[in-house]
Amino acid sequence: MPDFQYQKWNGYFAQLAGGIEDLGVEELSELGARNARTAYKGAYFEADKKALYRINYQSRIASRILAPLLTFQCHSTKYLYRTTKTIPWSKMLSPNDTFAISATVSHSKIRHSKYAALCVKDAIADYFMELSGKRPNVQIGNPNVRINLHIQNNKAIISLDTSGEALHKRGYREQTLEAPIRETLAASIIRLTGWDGQTSVCDPMCGSGTLLCEALMYACRIPSGYLRHRFGFENLADFDRDLWMRVKREEDHKIKPPAPGLLSGSDLSREAVEIARKNCAPLPFGEKIHWEAVSIENIKVAERSLIVCNPPYGVRIGDKKKAAELYRKMGKALKKRCSGSTAFIYIGDPSLTREFGMKPSLKRTMPNGPIEGQLCRFEVFPPDRS
Repeated sequence: MPDFQYQKWNGYFAQLAGGIEDLGVEELSELGARNARTAYKGAYFEADKKALYRINYQSRIASRILAPLLTFQCHSTKYLYRTTKTIPWSKMLSPNDTFAISATVSHSKIRHSKYAALCVKDAIADYFMELSGKRPNVQIGNPNVRINLHIQNNKAIISLDTSGEALHKRGYREQTLEAPIRETLAASIIRLTGWDGQTSVCDPMCGSGTLLCEALMYACRIPSGYLRHRFGFENLADFDRDLWMRVKREEDHKIKPPAPGLLSGSDLSREAVEIARKNCAPLPFGEKIHWEAVSIENIKVAERSLIVCNPPYGVRIGDKKKAAELYRKMGKALKKRCSGSTAFIYIGDPSLTREFGMKPSLKRTMPNGPIEGQLCRFEVFPPDRS
């Protein structure tokens, strides 16, 4: 008999930012998941071991992949403690390991997520003390094993986090400016453009370079986890290291160089350009991105380019009036210097959209952490010379 729930049905849960669940399901299916279906801020799916490893290594949109160990009705913290203690933790943890627990609670008799996490922690510690007289330690930052507890409507799910560190932590972003765009959101934007990896892409307000890093990884087929050293699935009881190494080799073998002049980024701030250059450097072909310190009014964009951008919206530049002025300048620059191109602009404050002086052909609400931003598509038509 399988020891854990995920082994019975090969069932997993992908955590996704709200508003991009549909993109997550599409990507999961492309990476080999079966029966992927949306849920609130996530997606349920089925996968064999090979697909599970590939999804963790390749997913650009999911933030974590959870493997459920046990699901049960739970109306009290005492029952939570007792039931948690029945899980055979020694098949995933040793007394020499470290672990951390994240918990969410909603619409249940157990109301406090921190106390619920404490009950699970105590149950794991007592399990090992009774087994061997020694217990693993809790370590919030970079633990060996991450455990997830989710209680909703008095139903508890205890899962092992097969990703370990959140998947948006690619490993390339060493430095950031204020209000950076999250890597998974940047990847979602690149996906929504419908870009084929052939048309030239420009980010004229590149900030710390996240959008262009994600575009490079997409065009060159660089796995999103290429720079990561370990994953949580290595702690699963049935982890197959030989299969994981085979999956990694197969995916790495698909990496290819970008077309010449494919990607370019610029920013008025020389500091931002230098940070973006350094962030992209660890990635294969990161040196192929062209960088330039130049104002938005003087950008140079090839005809029929794709423009992607996350301009400041009052955080980095101080106030909303300055942001509105910047957006007006950007709208004028796009019409004057980028005719025939398509621009996908992520606007952290949707009220600034009207400042572009163009009507967007698409609007989509997409969160960037706590910010409910909006992705807008602008078709930049050539000027009317009649």
